[in-house]
Amino acid sequence: MDSFFNIVMPLLIAFLIWGGYALVRRTRERRAAWESGLTATARVVRAWATTQMVNNVARRVQWHEYDYTTGDGVAVRFKESGGPRDREAGEEVLVHYAPADPEKATASEPQPGKDMAGTVFG
Repeated sequence: MDSFFNIVMPLLIAFLIWGGYALVRRTRERRAAWESGLTATARVVRAWATTQMVNNVARRVQWHEYDYTTGDGVAVRFKESGGPRDREAGEEVLVHYAPADPEKATASEPQPGKDMAGTVFG
């Protein structure tokens, strides 16, 4: 039993550290996109939903795939989760992007307080 505990606990801790790192990384990417001030009109290429089971409760996650062209003329396609459910393929939306990483763009409006609360409280 001790060996099981000695294997599972470090794996669990590593998973939690990785999850926290991924959350903070995405928050920083979104903040960089918003703070750059660069925007472009994007087209929704595809919209779909996935379902995750958490404690026997279904959780729906909305996904969108966007296409846009930067001010430099570079074509970019990216996927983002958590957008509005009523956004459909073919719609045009405003995206925010950083010139260093245009593929890390976001179609969500700036909400730094809500973003930080999500980072802190999950």
